Amino acid sequence: MFKVTARRTTRTLRPLLLVTLPVCVCVCRAAASPQEDSAMENIVTEKRAEESHRQDSADLLIFIMLLTLTILTIWLFKHRRFRFLHETGLAMIYGLLVGVVLRYGIHVPRDSSNITLSCPVNASPPRLLINVSGRFYEYTLNGEISASGLDDGQDNEMLRKVTFDPEVFFNILLPPIIFHAGYSLKRRHFFRNIGSILAYAFLGTVISCFVIGLMMYGCVTLMKRVGQLGGDFFFTDCLFFGAIVSATDPVTVLAIFNELQVDVDLYALLFGESVLNDAVAVVLSSSIVAYQPQGDNSHTFEIMAMLKSFGMFLGVFSGSFALGMATGAVTALVTKFTKLRDFQLLETALFFLMSWSTFLLAEACGFTGVVAVLFCGITQAHYTFNNLSADSRDRTKQLFELLNFLAENFIFSYMGLTLFTFQNHVFNPMFIVGAFLAVFLGRAANIYPLSFLVNLGRRNKITSNFQHMMMFAGLRGAMTFALSIRDTATYARQMMFSTTLLVVFFTVWVCGGGTTQMLSCQRIRVGVDSDQENSVDIAEGSDRRSTKQESAWLFRIWYNFDHNYMKPILTHSGPPLTATLPPCCGPLARFLTSPQAYENECQLKDDDSDLILTDGDISLTYGDITVSTDATGAHTSRGPAFTGVAAADDLDRELTCGDHELVMRGTRLVLPMDDSEPPFTDPHHRLRM
Repeated sequence: MFKVTARRTTRTLRPLLLVTLPVCVCVCRAAASPQEDSAMENIVTEKRAEESHRQDSADLLIFIMLLTLTILTIWLFKHRRFRFLHETGLAMIYGLLVGVVLRYGIHVPRDSSNITLSCPVNASPPRLLINVSGRFYEYTLNGEISASGLDDGQDNEMLRKVTFDPEVFFNILLPPIIFHAGYSLKRRHFFRNIGSILAYAFLGTVISCFVIGLMMYGCVTLMKRVGQLGGDFFFTDCLFFGAIVSATDPVTVLAIFNELQVDVDLYALLFGESVLNDAVAVVLSSSIVAYQPQGDNSHTFEIMAMLKSFGMFLGVFSGSFALGMATGAVTALVTKFTKLRDFQLLETALFFLMSWSTFLLAEACGFTGVVAVLFCGITQAHYTFNNLSADSRDRTKQLFELLNFLAENFIFSYMGLTLFTFQNHVFNPMFIVGAFLAVFLGRAANIYPLSFLVNLGRRNKITSNFQHMMMFAGLRGAMTFALSIRDTATYARQMMFSTTLLVVFFTVWVCGGGTTQMLSCQRIRVGVDSDQENSVDIAEGSDRRSTKQESAWLFRIWYNFDHNYMKPILTHSGPPLTATLPPCCGPLARFLTSPQAYENECQLKDDDSDLILTDGDISLTYGDITVSTDATGAHTSRGPAFTGVAAADDLDRELTCGDHELVMRGTRLVLPMDDSEPPFTDPHHRLRM
């Protein structure tokens, strides 16, 4: 009975199994299908990431090879003493050649899986979240692509890969260039011409900006009337163009000046102007961009908006200046009151990070990193450098010199490359011709009128041949390029960028290459040794004292404050604060004065000799007592009753012409020395208080 029932059950289940088995197989396949698709998609994604990594490595290798080739060619030029082309010009030529190859010789098509969809959005969002079959993917905005250029260069993936984010130039490449300019500043010649340098850097840059802006506005208006303008171009755009092309970068000329040992005053005028006017141009361009009148039309003239932009210029510049000085002072205090000098690697690393962070801190706070890092470099050279160990001094100098060299040549190589790889160029012949004419006249309006004005207060006049050389040496370079490439979203900015490239090429190749010929044509002295020139001036009793007429009135008050208070607080040099601060500040003075300040007796110091210029007598100052020794060895003492006139006379002597300074315990000893003479160590001349 049981067997019969089992057979019947089996017969009943058999058809049911035959029906349900295909259904189960289909369900299992359906469940496995999404997993297999996901695995395949992950494999494809990994392959794309690997290919992208290889492509990025190849792109960086291109720039490394460009720099390597540039260095080898620089050696050849120096070995053969070729001066008609500087290293930056070589880097641009090699960049151009590689750009031609990438544009017309290599074609890497874009991924064929790219999909073009239309979406009714009024503005381009910086970030997109896309739902693909239930999985969300994030996409970031890469830039606008012109519809007319899709069949030309837009389909070349290689051209897109070698185009860097503009923020790379501002946050990575510019800081070491600007910091090195401040850190390597020759302060003696800079402060000797500080009045003229400030006039060229501030007034001259503003004059050049408005002259170029007005001329370009006339050119743009003419282009509108003849139908040569393909988009909007407002007066604020013209002023912005004037600001960015007013930033000079005579690196080629200064390198030749240094090699040929051109007159130190001409070198100081050009170098000081280029260092400061970069900072002024950056802040000025930001102020022009921030110009926003009330109402719908943001390009009309409004006096309140203009005053607001002017206030922003002053606020941003002064804030950036204060931030850079503060960061340098903090670094000086850290290196003074710690034992980091016993660990040179840590000391150098801290110096490097504090210096670089100044730029990023200023940008994060809404200020201008270029201004902040420039004055941070000057502060680090004046204070922190004295606290570093000997090894760290050499390391920091060499490190930033190397970074400056690599960053500058990288930027100039990239300039040549972008002439062919940038995908949104707008070249307009009328705009280009107008830009060249405006740049020339803007430079002339900067140099010649201001030279006439500053010569009214100078005894050592800026001669006409110096003025012609400064006019010729107004090259445009890394800063102009970085400002122009930072924003290329509109038609006007794209036209500015394309024209700026041509201006940089012309000035670097033609003006930079013709520097030697221009020096010969203007009969400017070369082979001038600054130290030898100073010693000759002392021996002949020349009236180098005229220097105080332009530098002392700006520097007189600051020097006394710096020497008596800032140097002792931030460094181990200078008189102890117990001698300069009032008696009521005794505990604070003892806390801030390091033991080394009392131990630095009879130690030759070169840092202040860059700033302080002396005559032929020896002057010792301690508290309220000044002891002078003339060439005959006679000693004279002056007490508090003579401090009014005597202190001014001593500072006048210090601001004329001398080289060496001895720092003693509470005593400052200033005397001229020849390089052939040994340091002054006669114990009979020490003054003990």
